[in-house]
Amino acid sequence: MSARTLTCQVTEVENLNPDVFGVTLEGRAEAMQHAPGQYLELKLDDTTWVPFSIASFDRGVGIIELHIQHWPERSNSVRLRELLKVANQLTLRLPGGECVLDRQSQRPLMLIAAGTGFSQMKAMVEAVLHEQPDRQVSLWWAAREHRDLYLEQLASHWAQTYSNVSFHAVTELPLEEPLAVGERITHQQGRIDDALKAADIAPHAHDVYLSGSPGMVYACLDVLESKGMPLERVFSDVFAYAPRAS
Repeated sequence: MSARTLTCQVTEVENLNPDVFGVTLEGRAEAMQHAPGQYLELKLDDTTWVPFSIASFDRGVGIIELHIQHWPERSNSVRLRELLKVANQLTLRLPGGECVLDRQSQRPLMLIAAGTGFSQMKAMVEAVLHEQPDRQVSLWWAAREHRDLYLEQLASHWAQTYSNVSFHAVTELPLEEPLAVGERITHQQGRIDDALKAADIAPHAHDVYLSGSPGMVYACLDVLESKGMPLERVFSDVFAYAPRAS
């Protein structure tokens, strides 16, 4: 699927927490096509494009959802936030990325995200629930504090509603209040790589997708490899834009 440049409508901008906002874009359905796990780029000016994971499964209706972390200290983040306050239209380039859901695989999924890396995993979960409703999904979502799990209710809803989905929250700080109740919902305090190390998991049976900073991704990769995970079944955009030195 080759990349296309197009103009789309901004139909909604909402605060998901004090630091993350959701953006809904609408355009021609055929031009907005993408695979679960891909990203797009937003045009800030003639020389500046900023990438964001697509947070929604393509249902063929030309609607795309983004989850955007606002960094007040980063000029591009500030410019984008200001642009979204006044712009009714944005120029996009999509799709991008090779870290896409393998729809031919029947292996259980282990989806591991940090922060707004959840957006990439959300698209994959939606695709699986729509296309492979019996495929096992283990979603791990790491954040610094409770409020950073900005769509915790959605992740908990999946685990409460679908017997093939489990949700494992990992926060560095204590929870402000308990997570939703469910036998497939857990919480651990600490770092995500330590949580994976302590978990009773058999990653070698899974397809694993990782979304987060290079440091987070490679720390988790080392844990998974130590547990016998074959690297050819581990996928992340980080491998393309921040490869490890050999």
